[in-house]
Amino acid sequence: MNAVNRNEMQALSRAVLEIDVNNHAGVMSHVVGLFSRRAYNVEGILCLPVGDGRKSRIWLLVIEDTRLPQMIKQVEKLEDVIGIRRHNADHAVFNQLEAFFQP
Repeated sequence: MNAVNRNEMQALSRAVLEIDVNNHAGVMSHVVGLFSRRAYNVEGILCLPVGDGRKSRIWLLVIEDTRLPQMIKQVEKLEDVIGIRRHNADHAVFNQLEAFFQP
């Protein structure tokens, strides 16, 4: 976990962003690239196709700071983003996944 140990990570406030997108090559790169260009760290990423595969859902686990509302607005402006929802860090998608990564 980079320079932050697990105890410090749990002390930081986190959020889960659930993003619905059109599913085609490069969409994940556009979404994550937006965070990268602004030096906003993404702690976890999960992406799966939805329905018939023309759309996908991306979940991002991020640390909350004062820039997050602006980041959400920027994501909403991306061409292939259909919708974005913000959840608390206890959202089931990452809580259940963490069990797969325990030693």
